[in-house]
Amino acid sequence: MNLFFLGIGGTLMGNLALLATEQGHTVRGSDSGIYPPMSDVLEAARINVMEGWEPAFMQPRPDLVIMGNANLPRGHPAVEWVLDEGIPFVSGAEWLGRELMRDRWVLAVAGTHGKTTTTAMLAWILDHAGLEPGYLVGGVPVDFPRSARLGSGRFFVVEADEYDCSYFDRRSKFVHYHPRTLVVNNLEYDHADIFPDLAAIQDQFHLLLRTIPAAGRIILPRQDENLEDVLSRGCWTPIERFVPVRPGSRRKLRPHARDTGTVWTVGDRREKGRCFTVELDGAAVGEVQWSLIGDHNMGNALAALAAAHHAGVAPATAVEALSSFRGVKRRMELIHDADSVRIYDDFGHHPTAIRTTLQGLRDQVGSDEIVAVIEPRSHTMSLGTLRNELTTCCAAADRSIWFRSPKLTWDLSEVVASSVVPAQMVDDVDKLVTLLTRQILERSRDPDGAQAALHIVIMSNGSFGGLQDKLNAALAGSPAAPAQATQRRGSS
Repeated sequence: MNLFFLGIGGTLMGNLALLATEQGHTVRGSDSGIYPPMSDVLEAARINVMEGWEPAFMQPRPDLVIMGNANLPRGHPAVEWVLDEGIPFVSGAEWLGRELMRDRWVLAVAGTHGKTTTTAMLAWILDHAGLEPGYLVGGVPVDFPRSARLGSGRFFVVEADEYDCSYFDRRSKFVHYHPRTLVVNNLEYDHADIFPDLAAIQDQFHLLLRTIPAAGRIILPRQDENLEDVLSRGCWTPIERFVPVRPGSRRKLRPHARDTGTVWTVGDRREKGRCFTVELDGAAVGEVQWSLIGDHNMGNALAALAAAHHAGVAPATAVEALSSFRGVKRRMELIHDADSVRIYDDFGHHPTAIRTTLQGLRDQVGSDEIVAVIEPRSHTMSLGTLRNELTTCCAAADRSIWFRSPKLTWDLSEVVASSVVPAQMVDDVDKLVTLLTRQILERSRDPDGAQAALHIVIMSNGSFGGLQDKLNAALAGSPAAPAQATQRRGSS
C-alpha cells in the first residue's frame, strides 16, 4: 500500500512510518522543521521525507494519507488538497489502533509525566523475558536499535498520549488503543492549548478507563487525587497500585471498590537510589541496580514491573531486566563529561518534571553545583499557564538560566525576578553558548582545581536552536576546553 504521512516529523507519526515500512508498505511523508532525534531516525530508515507542505509532494497519489495533529488545521493547503482529491485519510492514532495493534494484547502507558521512560522499561522487560513484543516509544530508547517495531509476540507496548488526534478527531490519541493493561503514572494539568482545565483532561482519561475490559488491569499510583477523581466517575477493571517514593498527596485516600489490594513498593535503598529492593505486597521480589537517578524513576520502575507481571512475567525476571536498562535519549542524557563538568540533555518541559529531575540530580551529586538551562517551549509553557510554578521548580539547582523565545506570549522576566534561586534570562542561543562556554572554561583554568563539579542540565522539548551541539562544538574548538567529551548516552 502507498502511504503518505502528513506531519511525519512528530514522534508518533515518525514511529508509525517506521512500523509501516516494517509491514512492507511504501512510505513517504512531509513536515517542516524536523529535528533530532526523529530526523535522524527517519534518515536511518531511508524513508523519503520532504521538507514543507506542498501538495505536489503527494504525487504520485497515495492510497491513504495518515494525518498528524500538529499545525494541520482546516485551511492548510495540504489538508485541503487531500479533501478536494477525495483521498482516504485517517489520524495516526486511529491507524495505529486499527491496523497495527488489532488482535494484540496492548499494554499502554499514560499520564502527564514519565510515559516515555516507563514505556521503554516495560518493552525492555518483555523483551528480556523472551516475549518479543511490539512497541512504540515516544522517544529514542538506548537499549533498542529503534523507537518502534512490530514484534512477533502477542504483546504490544505503546506510549499513550493524551494529546488530541487531528483536526477532525479532538479526542485523546489513547482512546483508539484499547489496552488490556493500562498504566497511568500521574495526572496534572498540561496541554493548555487544547484543554481549558484539568477537568477536561480528566474527561479524556475516563473515556480511556471505559475501554479497558473487566479481565484487564489498571495500574495506578496510590496517592494521586486527580486520578482518584477520575476513578470516582466509574471503573470496571481491577486496579493494582504502586507507591511513589515521594507521594503526590499527603492526604490519606480511600481505596476504590475495584482495588485488588496488590501493592508494589520500594523497600531498602542504597547508593543514593541506584540500588533498591522491590516489594510486592510487602515481600521482597528482587533488587534493581541501575544507572538511572531520581525517585520518579523508581516509581516508573514499579509501574513497569506491575504491568509486566500482569502479562505473565515473573517479578525476578523483570527486576533482572531493569538492572540492565539504560534509559532513553534526552532524559538526563549525558552529552559532555570532562574536567569535572557534566552536561545533560533533558526533555523536561513542565514545572513538575523540571522539579523532580533536578531534585533527582541533587540527591546524587550532593553539594556539587547545578545549573538549569531551560527553554519554556511547550504550548503550556509558551502560554504562561503555569508560570507561577516556574519560580520554584528550580529549587534543587544553584542557579537557573531561562531562554526567552520570540514565541513566548508573556513576560519571562517575572519568573527571573521571583525565582527562589539566582536566575538570569538570555534571548539568543549563540549568546547562551558564549555564556556557558565562558563559565565552563573559567572553571577549567582554576589553579587549585579544588572546586566542586559543575552539572549543567539543558531542558527543552524541542531542539533548543541546536544549543547542545553548538555548546559541545564550542568546547571542543577552544584551546582551553576540556580535552575529551563523551558521546551522547542515556543516564536517566
